Amino acid sequence: MYRHSRPQNNGTTVVKIVCAIVFVAFSFLWLYVFQADILAVTQHRLSKGQTHYDPLWGALIITAILWLLQWGVNWAVRLNGRTHSLTWMPSMLVLAVLTSYSTDSGSPFPSAYWLWLAPVLLLLWVLGVWVARAIRPFERDASRKPVARNLWGNLLLAALLITVVAATSNTNAVCHFRAHAETALLRGDNAEALQAGRRSLETDASLMMLRMYALSRQGQLADRLFEYPLVASSEAMLPTTRAVSLLLYPADSLYRYLGAIPRKTMRPMDYLRAIIRSGQAKAAAVDYLLCGYLIDRRLDTFARALKQYYTEGDSLPRYYREALILYNHRHSQPVMVYHDPVLDEDYEDFRKTENQHPQVNERKGKLLETYADSYWFYYDYNTNEP
Repeated sequence: MYRHSRPQNNGTTVVKIVCAIVFVAFSFLWLYVFQADILAVTQHRLSKGQTHYDPLWGALIITAILWLLQWGVNWAVRLNGRTHSLTWMPSMLVLAVLTSYSTDSGSPFPSAYWLWLAPVLLLLWVLGVWVARAIRPFERDASRKPVARNLWGNLLLAALLITVVAATSNTNAVCHFRAHAETALLRGDNAEALQAGRRSLETDASLMMLRMYALSRQGQLADRLFEYPLVASSEAMLPTTRAVSLLLYPADSLYRYLGAIPRKTMRPMDYLRAIIRSGQAKAAAVDYLLCGYLIDRRLDTFARALKQYYTEGDSLPRYYREALILYNHRHSQPVMVYHDPVLDEDYEDFRKTENQHPQVNERKGKLLETYADSYWFYYDYNTNEP
């Protein structure tokens, strides 16, 4: 009897160890690598900004709590064999709830769909445990390798539970970009903030605002702005509406950087013009205003404003020069005459490429290869709306 039971006990131990490794590794990596910024936002909202989330310690502590929860569940239901992974279901459910916070929601609590989804999942879990315990006495192990069979069954269950977590957590790319950019800004790391979503074409008004702020703090706003996907409106430059908002970074810090905190809600361009007229504006506000005109494609207004803040001998940032080339080619009597042999040639090539490809999609594809980050491409082809 002793010789017969020992291999079964060893097999059960192997299954439990492998399941623990899979779930603990997934939980830690999910929390530390992929969801750290979302958890920082969640804790900030729940504590009303009074506490700070540490990604490493947060991942370690939450993973340890989930493991203890599984240990308690396993002690209560005592599932071994092919269904042992079911004991991790409550822990995975807690993990999914913790990482489901939506940055688009004004509520500090996880998404409302958990009010019905959590009870449904728990009911299904209870049913699964009941079935597993009911059929256990009737199972016959005809396999010569019961450990392998039990292990594969548990790994399939583990894959299902992990899929549920991934499907119900916050995996919205732009939300993660925003959260990461703001946590970087809080650390004063503007370069890291600009890396959030750097290779993605997905964006929204709030992410555009964060990128403009980080670029401005690096002194690169008018040189690099149109390298990033933008929404085609200056309304996205400042956090004045629910559609353009901050999750962690204090709005007052942004406004102080530009010059003054507004006493009432103002449209971004009205605010910038007001603080410039009053003398409260800092140097960054001028570039914000000029870039706002470019974003709105108001070339005439941009040229007149540029003439007020820059003299003829000043070295102009890249996008001011490109905008002036476009403006001068569109006006026979420009208020500000500007020529640059290299840019003039590039612009002629840009138009030549357009004329060679009458089909819109083909033309846009060809221009993307060379001029994707130019103001000319933005002016003619950016259709993103806030």
